[in-house]
Amino acid sequence: MSEQILKACKELIDDAKVGCADLVFKEISLEILSRARNVLSDKQFNQLVAYAAEKMKDKITFEAQPELTVQG
Repeated sequence: MSEQILKACKELIDDAKVGCADLVFKEISLEILSRARNVLSDKQFNQLVAYAAEKMKDKITFEAQPELTVQG
């Protein structure tokens, strides 16, 4: 069961990375980690912490949308 919880937490972190601004992503990740601490083993929690830290290091890449570019 805890393997499924770990997988779900990783998916939540991935979804937050794609759908949120960097600051919001970090806040959501910390919330996920704080809740996961209570249900995962120490080893799994450490895996999740490492996973979240790696995602926090990744930069969000934005594709320039023509309707959003400023023309001078």
